[in-house]
Amino acid sequence: MSQAIDETGLIAALYEPLEGFLRYLASEKRHSPRTCSSYRDDLKRFLAWTREQQAPDWRALTNHDLRRYVALLSREGLGGRSIARHLSAIRRFYEYLLREHLATDNPALDIRAPKAGKRLPRVADVDQLNHLLDATPDDPLEIRDLSMFELMYSSGLRLSELAGLNLHSVDQRGGEVRVLGKGSKERILPVGRKALDALACWLEVRGVMAPEAESALYVSRRGDRLSTRSIQSRLSRWGLTKGADQRLHPHLLRHSFASHMLESSGDLRAVQELLGHADIATTQVYTHLDFQHLAKVYDQSHPRARRGQKQGRES
Repeated sequence: MSQAIDETGLIAALYEPLEGFLRYLASEKRHSPRTCSSYRDDLKRFLAWTREQQAPDWRALTNHDLRRYVALLSREGLGGRSIARHLSAIRRFYEYLLREHLATDNPALDIRAPKAGKRLPRVADVDQLNHLLDATPDDPLEIRDLSMFELMYSSGLRLSELAGLNLHSVDQRGGEVRVLGKGSKERILPVGRKALDALACWLEVRGVMAPEAESALYVSRRGDRLSTRSIQSRLSRWGLTKGADQRLHPHLLRHSFASHMLESSGDLRAVQELLGHADIATTQVYTHLDFQHLAKVYDQSHPRARRGQKQGRES
């Protein structure tokens, strides 16, 4: 059974149905103590707000009231996921009230939480990536894998872009790769020396697996174009066998490429072009700079922020 809410002066019309709901979750629905505690905490907060509104009972709250409550939670700093959890608890509570004939409708039914911010993958540390990519491949398949991963990190390729590469897509002499991105938009990207070296090693053994008529740059052991799922699987395997301290996946390499480029250059427009983003706002969401780096750039660049310099006369 859930722990009783210890609030002095609670109005019975609000307090008793809520306590009944918490008992219902524990005894009839058999929810775990942890789940009951989570419902209890969220609804206790809702109860306190409802009392501030001087609502005589739960029937008094309207859809408009619930929208004001969601706005309050947002102003207090709760994220979209946390607000969605609160709304879920309130909806369940009102379902119980309807069952017990203690409410005539569910005012939270059509209310949605603010859209949660997009979660970005962690960026791999530069030193860790260097360690993983400097590992020696043990067989032709790993030679292929190393070439793929070097190219993804070198040029910030999407998984689909890498899988779609053909032999003629890479200009080894010019150090460029031609990719077909979203919306069938083509772009030409620079390729670093390490990636070119790894590619040369792969091309030396590719003929062992690929038939002469196969145009795909990266092929499976059967000789056909390597699928996106296989690339994901091989990258994960590489991380496990070479000692990565986090799960490796294609988006991590692309995100790391963008972040490392932006941290070094500070040129958001250039990174936007390299990533193939139509809108620079996408690049701003996709990449990030840590605050220390931003502060350093600001201090070094802004004429009125430079440390140790006097700005005008002292008063």
